Amino acid sequence: MVRRVFIVHGWGGRPDKGWLKWLAEKLKEKGYKVFSLKMPNPGYPKIKEWVYFLKKQVGKVDNETYFIGHSIGCQTILRFIETLPKDEKVGGIYLVAGWLHLNLETDEEKEVAGPWTKTPLDLDNVKNKIKRIFALFSDNDPYVPISDSKIFKEKLGAKIIIEKGKGHYIEDRTKEIPILLNEILKVK
Repeated sequence: MVRRVFIVHGWGGRPDKGWLKWLAEKLKEKGYKVFSLKMPNPGYPKIKEWVYFLKKQVGKVDNETYFIGHSIGCQTILRFIETLPKDEKVGGIYLVAGWLHLNLETDEEKEVAGPWTKTPLDLDNVKNKIKRIFALFSDNDPYVPISDSKIFKEKLGAKIIIEKGKGHYIEDRTKEIPILLNEILKVK
């Protein structure tokens, strides 16, 4: 069976740039069936719209279904998995600069990301539907508090790696994330 991988970019992101494009190409070379999603309304992501769109793209999940997300894309993946029936499980999720809390400063950040931080997420429910969870953080991310890495580890049982000086892994600046590719390829 071929592994399906769904890549969900972040707020204002694009699937055809930087590390997202690089990762999709590398996984395709290894035989994965990769879906690099162009999320609707990327400049103003809304929970229901993004989760519904992801649900339509994915269809039925199984142990060979994997997800890779960046920033608000991670939130989208977690919220999508939360909606799955109890008996459905996914093979794994890989979260880059994922968050539950944010350092929100501007009015735009509060307006767009605020609903994502304030809408409850049942992490126990999510955890029980995923075989493998990996989360990658940077020690100098201006948006994601490093304390969220502890929550991902404690509440989701995620394997955590914190890199030095990688910021928010913005596609324009981050061209490759070899450590992420290595984690994905570890799964046999």
